[in-house]
Amino acid sequence: MQIRDLPYPDPGDPDVRSGPRFLLWLGRNQLGGQLRSMSWGLLHQCSIAGLSPAVGLAVQAVVDRSGTRLAWTGGLLAVLGVLIALGDTMLHRTAITNWITAAARVQQLLARRTAELGSALTRRVAAGEVVAVSTGDVEKIGWFVEAVSRFAAAAAALVLICAGLLLYLPSLGILVTVSVPLLALAVLPLLPRATKRADLQREKAGKATELASDTVAGLRVLRGIGGEELFLGRYRRASQEVREAAVHSARMWSLISAVQVLLPGVLLISLVVYGAVLARDGRIGVGQLVTVYSAATLMLFPLRHFEEIAMAYSFSRPSAQRAVRVLSLHRTAGPSTVDGAPTGALYDPATGLMAPAGLFTAVVCGDPDEAGRLAERLGGHAQTDSDPESDEGAAAQKPPSVLLGGVPLDELPLDSARTAVLVQDKDPVLLSGTLRELLDVPSSGRVTPEEALAAAQCGDVLDSLAQASPATDGDPMATRITERGRSLSGGQRQRLALARSLVTDPEALVLDEPTSAVDSHTEARVAAGIKALRQGRTTVAFASSPLLLDLADRVVLVHRGTVVAVGEHRELLDTEPRYRAVVTRETDDEIAALATRCATGTIEEIEERA
Repeated sequence: MQIRDLPYPDPGDPDVRSGPRFLLWLGRNQLGGQLRSMSWGLLHQCSIAGLSPAVGLAVQAVVDRSGTRLAWTGGLLAVLGVLIALGDTMLHRTAITNWITAAARVQQLLARRTAELGSALTRRVAAGEVVAVSTGDVEKIGWFVEAVSRFAAAAAALVLICAGLLLYLPSLGILVTVSVPLLALAVLPLLPRATKRADLQREKAGKATELASDTVAGLRVLRGIGGEELFLGRYRRASQEVREAAVHSARMWSLISAVQVLLPGVLLISLVVYGAVLARDGRIGVGQLVTVYSAATLMLFPLRHFEEIAMAYSFSRPSAQRAVRVLSLHRTAGPSTVDGAPTGALYDPATGLMAPAGLFTAVVCGDPDEAGRLAERLGGHAQTDSDPESDEGAAAQKPPSVLLGGVPLDELPLDSARTAVLVQDKDPVLLSGTLRELLDVPSSGRVTPEEALAAAQCGDVLDSLAQASPATDGDPMATRITERGRSLSGGQRQRLALARSLVTDPEALVLDEPTSAVDSHTEARVAAGIKALRQGRTTVAFASSPLLLDLADRVVLVHRGTVVAVGEHRELLDTEPRYRAVVTRETDDEIAALATRCATGTIEEIEERA
């Protein structure tokens, strides 16, 4: 895989049993790239190692006053210089390709899992952790994948150099060969502590990222209540903890680096002393001593890759573990068994909620959080409170799947499920781009953007956009919307998001408080527009506004996770105190007094209050 071929047609099915297994899976899927990088790395390392005998031959030629051998040695050094440049260039190119393609594969896997789970992902994994995995952790995983090939080339080069020295000059080659494994493995006792400190640093950094993400997401609310300084102080303390953990970790890595400088220095000093004694006694030549010394000096370069691979693994292992935590989450326990998108009523066996096909059903929940969870369930995003790493616990606590036309949504292919049921939550996101691009979404083609905008009562929004961008010649569809629609009011964003959902025209549309950010006059027109445009299509709206409830074909009251009443809005006001409490916001004392008056026959007062 080359960078120009990205993205992958299929990033594959990762091994998510553990972080190390995930890294191994990535390496296996890049075996060709790793072998190419290792080959160029071996050429680079061996060319560098070839400088030692070339320099030794040159010194010996000068000692022997042989101009011919000196000329040949000069030519050999020139060839080695070309090979070093070529090997280094191609090693860098192929290694970085491995890095980028591995990071792209992980990004695609994360994007696929995010699209599959939707908002259910952040219910199982903190939003800050998802951000950390998709940014910093992806980079560290790519670093390890990139470093593997260079480490393999360095290890192979060390073996070849030691073998060559043993054949060339056994008296000094034995000293070098015995010392190299000790130099390479000397840092192993320090690695567990360094890894532990690196894990602590990653954990604190993830918490700080999560805190920053949550703070930015709620910045407008924080400003409204004057809580900026409180959260700024919390983030300042969290960032200081990250700094302290980073310094603590860096101290250990600096100790490892010092060990890898000190021990090779001891080897070189010992080699020079012993070699000088042998040269003085005439047992070896000056050129041979220079060759062995040069080889031992150049061996320090590949030895640095041992420190790098240990460092890369220490940082990438917790990153891979966090990626596995996200990638191990699944929408369904088994493969899809149904083809195509069914039609019919939308039914939730867990609560008993039924939304008949072709009708506008309003759902009233006393608990807004319960409404949000139920809306997600209707969209096929089943929730569990079990440990995501425990399949048995998840299976035991997983509620039955929502049915569409009698077919479980869990058994539908993901594309079919998303086409059949669309959920718009309380806080829909508007991506940056023009209004035309915002409404250019996969759809049935039966609803035009103009019809959707009209049904969502976006006339004033279009006028504002047309005035905001004179460069578009008054065309609001060509006006750019800033990131997350920050230039628009909450009600304008909500109505544009509603128009986008209406354009999609799914078989079943689930709306969670679609008019909570607009005034009562606009709310009534939006509710009428939704009902008219969705005529003959299944629509479910979670709301507590009487204006919307009065237009619904049927209203369902859900209390403590169970459907307790079904009927029309005015009927439920008269007969169901719990429904009336939610819709009219009455207190328990007022409900009791109203029930007493109802029992005494003062129904006119009740109707007047309703």
